[in-house]
Amino acid sequence: MTLEFAPFFSWPVIIALAVLALVLCALAFWRRMRGASLRTLALAFLLLALTNPTLMQEDRQPLSTIVPIVIDRSQSQQTAERRKQTDEALAELKDRFSRYPNIETRIVEVADDPDSDTPATRLYTALRSAVSDVPPARLGAAIFVTDGQIHDLPGTNQDIGFDAPIHGLITGHADEFDRRVEIVRAPRFGIVNEEQELTLRVVDDGRAKNAQASAQVTVKMNGEQIATFRARPGTDTPFSFTVPRAGNNIMEFSVDELPGEVTTANNRAVHVIDGIRQNLRVLLVSGEPHAGERAWRNLLKSDASVDLVHFTILRPPEKQDGTPINELSLIAFPTRELFVEKIKDFDLIIFDRYKHRGVLPILYYDYISQYVENGGALLIAAGPEHAGEDSIASTPLEQVLPAEPTGTIHNAGFYPHLSPIGEKHPVTRGLAGSNQTPPAWGRWFRTIDVDPPKGETVMEGDGTRPLLVLNRVGQGRVAMLLSDQGWLWARGFEGGGPHVDLYRRIAHWLMKEPELEEEALTARASGRTLEATRQTIGDDPGPATVHFPSGKTETIPMTPAGPGQYRFEKRMDEVGLFQVSNGNFSTLVHVGAVDAPEFKAMISTEETLKPYAEKTRGLVARLASGSGITLPDILPVRGEVRVSNPNRMTIRMTDESVLRGVNSLPLFAGFAGLSALLFAIAAMWWREGR
Repeated sequence: MTLEFAPFFSWPVIIALAVLALVLCALAFWRRMRGASLRTLALAFLLLALTNPTLMQEDRQPLSTIVPIVIDRSQSQQTAERRKQTDEALAELKDRFSRYPNIETRIVEVADDPDSDTPATRLYTALRSAVSDVPPARLGAAIFVTDGQIHDLPGTNQDIGFDAPIHGLITGHADEFDRRVEIVRAPRFGIVNEEQELTLRVVDDGRAKNAQASAQVTVKMNGEQIATFRARPGTDTPFSFTVPRAGNNIMEFSVDELPGEVTTANNRAVHVIDGIRQNLRVLLVSGEPHAGERAWRNLLKSDASVDLVHFTILRPPEKQDGTPINELSLIAFPTRELFVEKIKDFDLIIFDRYKHRGVLPILYYDYISQYVENGGALLIAAGPEHAGEDSIASTPLEQVLPAEPTGTIHNAGFYPHLSPIGEKHPVTRGLAGSNQTPPAWGRWFRTIDVDPPKGETVMEGDGTRPLLVLNRVGQGRVAMLLSDQGWLWARGFEGGGPHVDLYRRIAHWLMKEPELEEEALTARASGRTLEATRQTIGDDPGPATVHFPSGKTETIPMTPAGPGQYRFEKRMDEVGLFQVSNGNFSTLVHVGAVDAPEFKAMISTEETLKPYAEKTRGLVARLASGSGITLPDILPVRGEVRVSNPNRMTIRMTDESVLRGVNSLPLFAGFAGLSALLFAIAAMWWREGR
């Protein structure tokens, strides 16, 4: 209760009247006038009435103490045991705080930011956001239920924004350990078949009781194991390798797990390196000069990355016209050098309307067959000679050819078109003009008839006659173009056709470009979105199975995205290394940043929060106790927290309150004030009348 004044006049006027009254009262006492005391009392009451004194009493309601409980739901907390400990701790905290009506809890559950490519545990940011509307004086404490891996705490010397204890309840166990592998340095690009080097590191976190002096690392390139070696944990280990093909090459590094480690999700790391062909070495061997020879030569010569070796057989050995050898301006065909000594140096060999004319010894055709079976590429551009007696199909080369000629040449105009498989095959799918019947291409006038071919017939000639056949032989590939009329497209006959795209795709498929694989599963990540594409020339491949970093699996249907293509796209709620599988195909993709803080360490720790608990007189305690959990007791205190309690969570109770209303009582208002003044004046008159 307080006394307040609301004067009817300004205070200078009241003071002036008080001075005047004081002078009059002093004069009355000096002259010993009757009733001086009563006059003084009457003037005092009058002055007091002019100041309008009022008794004020506030009606206040005490405010509750706010205690935010921050729950860590980040990816490092997603092991079964830590989830269980967290859920049990949250339920127990709710039950205990419900016994204190003056304490209000705020549950703040914090998961990884779904919009961030670099996930991190940002508990402090979530805490500040949750209590942004609360005055610091009302905060009783901040409780973190976490594994201790927090990445946004301010410096210990910085102001944390409130003066209340910070308590940490740590999930996991004190003796945890974990092993992980990480890529330290690695090239993003590499020349095909040239040696590259990257550096990796195996890290053993925690007290790994079962750790060894070295760990075995397995390396896979595009799904195939290429090496195993041992690496010493904690030290950088170099690894040398060669890039096997152009385009994306996925390298997977996996380290042997430790029995009892926290998680095996970080025991693998992936690195994508783009292979670049420095120079493609192509050997083009043409038979007698013909109109289509220049089409192949011009295409290959126009590509600066192609080293072309081109020979045209102008004078076969059987030609005897009496011309002296020293008068011929022809270059001898270096058959041994090309087909024996340096055959492995070529990425592609093309026989353009070539027939066996005795230039190549019969044994050399067997060398070419072995070259293909060991991973080489062979293209046969067949003409009329392929149906004759001197066809190369009658040599040992026939063991790798996908089709055997019947000896018949079909001469009739036709529109080349895609076969049902060709509409799905990456080599021919989507060729300009192929989306109508007949295609918007010029006609050809000759094909070489063959027996039913092996492999895939992706283009057909007149009717269903095979025109372009692709086949795999051993580790290599063979393509047969059963017509020599492609030059008509190059010359623009009847509008021409996509000869450049077609020839280039054939060559790149033969050299195993990944994007032209007819059966493949690829995956890529854009931010948090995972996109997987299944290329097939068969039927619907069915759904894909996605293996998450946390260990869970999910089946996702794939929808048609074009002829021979099926795809799914989904935003992921986790980041890390994903494995996508479909049938016998499997691929890896990393969603989010590879060096995200969330994956740097997975073991639980008390050290992160301990400095803040010591500064604010809080505590940090492990939840695990036997097969369950144990929580410290709650200790509410009034005033400043001066000491920490190692066994109890101190809660600083607030003294804040909210004003609900004010009760006022004017002392000289109404009959009470009037009665006091009349009494004083009447007493003064009475005294003077005696």
